[in-house]
Amino acid sequence: MHMGLPPVTWLLYTILEVYSWFIIASVVLTLLIYFNIVNRYQPFVQQVGMFLQRVTEPAFRRIRKVLPPMGGFDLSPLVLLILVQFVQYVLVYYFR
Repeated sequence: MHMGLPPVTWLLYTILEVYSWFIIASVVLTLLIYFNIVNRYQPFVQQVGMFLQRVTEPAFRRIRKVLPPMGGFDLSPLVLLILVQFVQYVLVYYFR
């Protein structure tokens, strides 16, 4: 945790950290559904999936427009995680 940051910078850093976890949860849920480990028709799974899709899909869609297709692999979550970490680094670097 970066306690030496100004309050607004700390808040932005924390929001980006939470968003990173949403990205990871979206990827994990997608894999669990793909491999039939969880049933996508369960109401709880549907609610979580819809929430994660609403939160992450707009950013994924923008990245997919720029990234060329990779033969079935979706690298947009990885690119988005790298971008989020970069912004976090910039926040810490310039506002510490």
